[in-house]
Amino acid sequence: MMTEQNYKESKNIQPQPVGKNAGDELDAVGKSLSDALRVSFIILEIIMIVLLGLFLLSGFETIGSDEQGLVLRFGRIRGEGEERILKPGLVGPLPWLGMVFPYPIDKVVKIPVAKKTNLAVNSFWYYQKKTELLPGSPQDRREIGDSLDPITDGYCLTRNEKESQRIAGSTGSDYNIVHCKWQVTYQIDDPERFFRNIYTDDPQPGQSYADAIEGSINPLLKMLFDSSVVTVMVNYTIDEARSSDERIARDVKKLLQEKLDTIESGMKVVSAQLNQITWPRQVDYSFLAFISASQASDQVISEAKLYAEKTLSETAGPAAEKLLSAIEDETMDPQQKELLWSQLAGSAQDKIAQAKAYQIKVVETAKANAEYLKLVLPEYRKHPKLVIQKIYQDAIEYVLENADEKMIIQPSEGTGGREIRVLINRDPSLKPKSKQ
Repeated sequence: MMTEQNYKESKNIQPQPVGKNAGDELDAVGKSLSDALRVSFIILEIIMIVLLGLFLLSGFETIGSDEQGLVLRFGRIRGEGEERILKPGLVGPLPWLGMVFPYPIDKVVKIPVAKKTNLAVNSFWYYQKKTELLPGSPQDRREIGDSLDPITDGYCLTRNEKESQRIAGSTGSDYNIVHCKWQVTYQIDDPERFFRNIYTDDPQPGQSYADAIEGSINPLLKMLFDSSVVTVMVNYTIDEARSSDERIARDVKKLLQEKLDTIESGMKVVSAQLNQITWPRQVDYSFLAFISASQASDQVISEAKLYAEKTLSETAGPAAEKLLSAIEDETMDPQQKELLWSQLAGSAQDKIAQAKAYQIKVVETAKANAEYLKLVLPEYRKHPKLVIQKIYQDAIEYVLENADEKMIIQPSEGTGGREIRVLINRDPSLKPKSKQ
């Protein structure tokens, strides 16, 4: 019954005709909707343009005057050759500014290449309390202890004797303990190598690239520097270390640079400085006594060497040692020995000159006597006694010519063995001695 009633009601419903007012209402709704969509698209376009502008503006970066930059495009360094390195100035998304797109497309990494960083290395220094670090604070000997604590006290080793003093064939050597403080200064000279092999941490908010880089590389540099110091110090004695710190620092710098070049770090060691070096505090008194004895020994040795050099110089001159070696060398050419003899100076040269002069005098005197004998030989053959008597008289005159007093005693017959006494120590005031 219910179904039939609904069917009858549906038959009585007639469609209403669409009039002019209804069509106008539909046109107004569609136009409003179309206008709303058009405005929405315009607003959306404006928002997209603004966002794109902000996106592009975020790509501007400034490379400082002490920096160089690298552009990472999706994590890889962009560019070829010299174009891989950005010079100081403004970089951005525009062609004349280097075409650097904002993150995450491109990322600019700034490397402080001009900054020289100082790194203090106290790995080899003994432990000190904060109160001991204050200037002028006294050290409490009771707190030092009798031995080093390898957990808290740093130290390195030096050779006990010079390399030239080691016994030939020996393989071992004693070592001394020393404490030392260092400072190393470094800078980055190859940004690309540094970024590839060393650079690890990006700067945190409010942190500069330089601070972030120092935090990344200082531990590595300190480890390499410690290794270099240990390697170099064992080649020197403690006395050499205390007096030749510049040479040690130069060797440490060279070795550290070799290590950095081996790993292609792109870093350069500007300087390595040994600020302080000392022996362990536990042996301070003994070491001071040892230094005093060593200085006294060195002074005596130095004075002996100076005396030897002075004596040789005064005796024979600079060629003395060479001549002595030449005399002991039986294989040396005699002409070379004669040349060394001619180079002698000092008192030896005077002695040689006097000997040569005496030799010439003796030879010339002998020649003169021989000539004289040749001249008197014919007369001697004619009157031998007369010639001998003449020679005797000449000799007596020559002897008596320089005598202060002359006493001639003529023997006489029948003296009966009388004694003749002559006063040797005469009074000089009676007859002064003649001056020669």
